[in-house]
Amino acid sequence: METGKGGGKVKVDFQNILDQKKVAIFDGALGTELAKRGLETSGTVNLTNPEDISDFHRKYVKAGVDFLTTNTFSMNRISIESHNLVIDLREANLVGVRLAREVAGEGQFVFGDLGPTGKLLEPYGTYTEGQFYDNFKEQALILVEGGSDGLIIETMTDLREAICALKACKEAADLPVIVTLSYATTAKGGRTIMGSTVAEIAAALEEYGADAIGANCGELSPEEMAQIASLYKQYTSLPILIQPNAGRPKLFEGRTVYDMTPEDYANGVMKCIDSGASLVGGCCGTTLEHLKAVVRLVR
Repeated sequence: METGKGGGKVKVDFQNILDQKKVAIFDGALGTELAKRGLETSGTVNLTNPEDISDFHRKYVKAGVDFLTTNTFSMNRISIESHNLVIDLREANLVGVRLAREVAGEGQFVFGDLGPTGKLLEPYGTYTEGQFYDNFKEQALILVEGGSDGLIIETMTDLREAICALKACKEAADLPVIVTLSYATTAKGGRTIMGSTVAEIAAALEEYGADAIGANCGELSPEEMAQIASLYKQYTSLPILIQPNAGRPKLFEGRTVYDMTPEDYANGVMKCIDSGASLVGGCCGTTLEHLKAVVRLVR
């Protein structure tokens, strides 16, 4: 494999990895874990409490995951400004990559994480596709500069926004880019809250050069995410990444909770693998124990 531009040791080759491992594993949630410690659930923690982020990454490394995801999900300019955060965008992203890079072991890769802006494109909102593209290109370039082995665009609900981010990331560097969307239902071909189907999403993301595609977060259980994986399998030959929440979100005493046990979660993830996923990990509510259970079953 060739040397990557992102500062990692080698350029990630999903096919080579999957030929060796059959299934590769991403890490679990950071946001919900930060909340348990009473910390901000954003990239600001990279600068205020870097030791906590390093601790999470280190534990996932020891658990045996193949991919670490940087704590940079909301660190794009539009999101930062709309939340009135006083933070150095560049520094937050660079430190986010460094904290993961420092603890990644041999054969473990670091993917720079890009999340949605939280805003809508015209005509539903005030932003243009050009503004979204510039927004994501800025963040992607910093994540690449910091040493990311690849980029992951996740938790998208608007296919148009996902395409803006994908175009920006592909322009930023010759590194693999993963795109996952969040689904509201498995019905009618599996749909996001904006109404896009799995078939439409798979076709568009493949056309614009995604290296792996799939689903994360959303309103679905791991078992329902297996149905989404099965739909993707019908429409793409790309590697499929599925990262479910630890069960369907529930409201308890004004808080959103996820109460699926690690064992039940891992069994649900195995159903996703049986349905076509070759890359798996965890999203909201997943803990180190959830990922350890997944690693045990997969390995």
